[in-house]
Amino acid sequence: MGKLIIGSYEDFEKYVGQPLGESDYLQIDQERINLFADATLDHQWIHTDVERAQKESPFKSTIVHGYLTLSVLPYLWNQIIEVHNLKMMINYGMDKMKFGQAVLSGQSVRLSTKLQSLTNLRGAVKAEIRFTMDIKENGKKALEGTAIFIYYFN
Repeated sequence: MGKLIIGSYEDFEKYVGQPLGESDYLQIDQERINLFADATLDHQWIHTDVERAQKESPFKSTIVHGYLTLSVLPYLWNQIIEVHNLKMMINYGMDKMKFGQAVLSGQSVRLSTKLQSLTNLRGAVKAEIRFTMDIKENGKKALEGTAIFIYYFN
């Protein structure tokens, strides 16, 4: 299945309660983890110290920051949907977001989505997208919740 093409509220409306698709898997390696640690000033050893993590961590590996896992959501979302006729899109918020299984350095995550609800806000559309991010190597959920986007159509 290719990208879902949306150009209006009416296009979106057809998918309420329906799966919207899933992304490809994205591998998150130690280099990306280290760059995220630098960007966020979160250098906790469970993320950045490979040797210590191999010895002391219950995972026997460094793990991906939970917020890094969350941060790749827009990139993966853009693999699922292409919105045309758009002035702008705003990340409005997250509901009931929770982390599940830790993602180990080098593992891959994939986004799966379902359109939970849609609200017409007179010139804007509020889309609530139920999502899960699963880990390729073990099939467990790394993250789940509801992402809320506001789309402003032309």
